[in-house]
Amino acid sequence: MRSSVLSEQRRSRKEAPPTHCSPKTHRPNEPTCTRSKHAPIAARRRVRVTTSARQDERRRGGRDHAVPVRRGRHVNGCETVIQRVDYVFAENGLVAYKNGQLLSVQSIQAHMGEELLQDFINFCLNYMATIKLPKKRGTFIEFRNGMLNVSPIGRSCTQEERIEFYELDQKEKIREKFVSALKEEFKGKGLSFSIGGQISFDVFPDGWDKRYCLGIVEKDGYSTIHFFGDKTKPGGNDYEIFSDPRTVGHEVSSPEDTKRLCEKLFFC
Repeated sequence: MRSSVLSEQRRSRKEAPPTHCSPKTHRPNEPTCTRSKHAPIAARRRVRVTTSARQDERRRGGRDHAVPVRRGRHVNGCETVIQRVDYVFAENGLVAYKNGQLLSVQSIQAHMGEELLQDFINFCLNYMATIKLPKKRGTFIEFRNGMLNVSPIGRSCTQEERIEFYELDQKEKIREKFVSALKEEFKGKGLSFSIGGQISFDVFPDGWDKRYCLGIVEKDGYSTIHFFGDKTKPGGNDYEIFSDPRTVGHEVSSPEDTKRLCEKLFFC
């Protein structure tokens, strides 16, 4: 389930939040804001954000109400999304856009070094070769700017195959066992692991979890930062930012749950 962040600046005067502003953030693969693997539009864009709050902000030219801040993973080709919100965070904020412009990019390859990177990839491939699943597809390791995403079934699986693996994983703890093996093999190497979504887990340098984006957002002087996610227990990829003292964490279970809670908190 993908997660959402809402930030609000301290108001200089008392003012009711706009009742028409109901932010909706859509991302494939994790259903905090959209169902896993369900593209929100025919072109299957990776990110789509619809918010009248942003439009209202443009008219006012101020930041005195809640505005959505969205973490995404792939944003190439989604210029309209980048332009429509203050921030777009890919890969926990390791790729960050602000006001429509690329702000910063981090590189896991440069951080880890080629030798450790290859050792890690080779171990993953060998481990996955021993796992017997009902189905295996392709793209078992996805190399991103700031992290590696590892999927035992393969990211090219269909929606039906994704659900089948997720249900099996819930019972047999396939990803949890995989992560335990990696933690033992690469102990002391400065790597962190988080299980999220339905078919994969992320691997990144220590400190490069979802809290990374907070260091960018907090520079704008927001008084409150709200975080919405479903993997909020220890080991889940929302846990660190959910429990961070800089955020107000909200545990949600679906896009409808997120929408309902946002409307209750900000737009009623």
